[in-house]
Amino acid sequence: MKKLMLLLSFLILNSCSDDNRINNCNYLQNLGINRTLNLNLPSNGQLLFPLSPVYIPNEGNAGIYVIRTVSGQYRAWDAADPNHPQENCSFMERDGIVVTCGCVDENKYDLVTGQSRNEPLPCGLKEYRVTVSGNNLLVSN
Repeated sequence: MKKLMLLLSFLILNSCSDDNRINNCNYLQNLGINRTLNLNLPSNGQLLFPLSPVYIPNEGNAGIYVIRTVSGQYRAWDAADPNHPQENCSFMERDGIVVTCGCVDENKYDLVTGQSRNEPLPCGLKEYRVTVSGNNLLVSN
């Protein structure tokens, strides 16, 4: 009976594993976001049209990109690369609906899906909640 319990304990403990994917996705800080965007303002007017992202500075880890999808849904993403420790080069520059990290790795992400545009990466872009209220968007987490 003791041998059976020992074997069972060994099997249970051996089946536990560390999830490195979760650990490697902790490079970005969980900062409180609560920003209202008025779609009537010229600075946010692009958001009335699909696939025309707007960059919002001074929010999140490196600013926030907000985009309206073809289906009319709004999505917001942190502008810092989530796949390496934050450095000065971690800010992502936009080219159309693709953002690229300024570091040597040059990770590219799609602003519609938040996923990598080149090789698969452990983490997608950090997404924030977007709530539509009349002509305002509330970006929060």
